[in-house]
Amino acid sequence: MSDKTPQYPVSGAGLGLRRPIADKLKSVPAGAIDFMEIAPENWIHVGGALGKKLRYFTERYPFLIHGLSLSIGSPAPLDEQLVRDIKDFMAEHRIRMYSEHLSYCGDDGHLYDLMPIPFTEDAVHYVADRVRRVQDILEQRIALENVSYYAPTDTSMNEADFIIAVLEESDCDLMLDINNIVVNSINHQYDPHDFLLKMPADRLRYFHQAGHYVEAEDLRIDTHGAAVCEQAWQLLADAYAHFGPVPTLLERDFNFPPIEELLDEVGRIRNLQREAAQDTAAHG
Repeated sequence: MSDKTPQYPVSGAGLGLRRPIADKLKSVPAGAIDFMEIAPENWIHVGGALGKKLRYFTERYPFLIHGLSLSIGSPAPLDEQLVRDIKDFMAEHRIRMYSEHLSYCGDDGHLYDLMPIPFTEDAVHYVADRVRRVQDILEQRIALENVSYYAPTDTSMNEADFIIAVLEESDCDLMLDINNIVVNSINHQYDPHDFLLKMPADRLRYFHQAGHYVEAEDLRIDTHGAAVCEQAWQLLADAYAHFGPVPTLLERDFNFPPIEELLDEVGRIRNLQREAAQDTAAHG
């Protein structure tokens, strides 16, 4: 695959860089991972040995950042200093794209969780205004991620229509989390494939793929602490069939298995991408 296409900031199959596995990732074979992603809040203003470790990876891999604390839907004022810090950090490490959660995580203080934004027209206008301000400061577009949620606060709109409305009004991009579609479809009883097909192809920049915890037959918890389930793999294959082989990042935040197991999952992503590309070529 080419290193970069006009629509996608990266290509292929990536893996999230996390501190507990950073040393082990230094020895992975060349070509096993196509790109990496980090949470900027965990690395901004970090120097010393950790700073050098990050530089080791950013000099060898294309990088994306996925924010944790912008809290784009919060009633609290936008943290513009954080946005400026992120802008500097992106320039320092040649980061190709910044994505954030379409949610909020605090008001007067951090709640240490991702809270659902009410699915209303008022919320669309409010969030879109804040996204535009972020993009003005950064002088580039950002991508928003569809998030998992458990107790919606208002469903005047459905989830898919709300996401699309925010993307259109703010004129930002989409980072689509495949596992979150699976989790939400089970918890809120909708068809994941129908949701997938509603997402705007022209705004897609990359996918996330991860594992979740089965709390009950009708309840899934998005943890990023387990292997990817077969339903999520199938939905990823469906996504490639519909959108093409979109760049995809494997997320794993804790309960890390041996590196070989993570690389096997990254390899499975790449195989699905290859099969999708071959199918597209065969059918013209």
